[in-house]
Amino acid sequence: MQISPWVIFFASIFTSNILLAYFLGMCSFLSVSSQVKTAMGLGMAVTFVLALTTALNYIAYYYILVPWHLEYLLYIVFIVVIAAAVQLSEMFIERYSESLYLNLGIFLPLITVNCAVFGACLFMVIRKYNFIQSVMFGTGSGIGWAIAILALAGIRQRLNEKRIPEALRGPGIVLIIAGLMAMAFVGFSGMVQIQ
Repeated sequence: MQISPWVIFFASIFTSNILLAYFLGMCSFLSVSSQVKTAMGLGMAVTFVLALTTALNYIAYYYILVPWHLEYLLYIVFIVVIAAAVQLSEMFIERYSESLYLNLGIFLPLITVNCAVFGACLFMVIRKYNFIQSVMFGTGSGIGWAIAILALAGIRQRLNEKRIPEALRGPGIVLIIAGLMAMAFVGFSGMVQIQ
């Protein structure tokens, strides 16, 4: 039985969120989530890169690597495609929003090594998705990642750290909030889960 692309799309946003269910892409999630504007910019960039790279890597894998029996080059090809997509998004952001480009700093080029992007491309192959399913999975995973970082950024901006015990301020409270968010998203997993 083949899973509907729409089921994959919504499941990758909520029930199988790549960040809060698989814990992929945590480094930039924790580091860039202090301001909503910056988190939104990075979320949009990650969504764009995830959607683009799953489509391009599907084509590269099934139309170049598999027919030529070069599957062993999978990791190298995927990383090159991801790096090219990140470079494209970095040039776009620098041109049209220099303040966002400066706020994201080193985390924008580090999308290349964001394990959420690479993980989505590998999940696409492991789960044997077709092209439409792969694009919906990539797009949904990006949207789910963006929703999670926006939610954390919103909570962190409203958080009054003066009322938090000193030992928990900073990274401690951020990790606790991220854990609570992960538990909330995992609560959706009884509805639909993609494997």
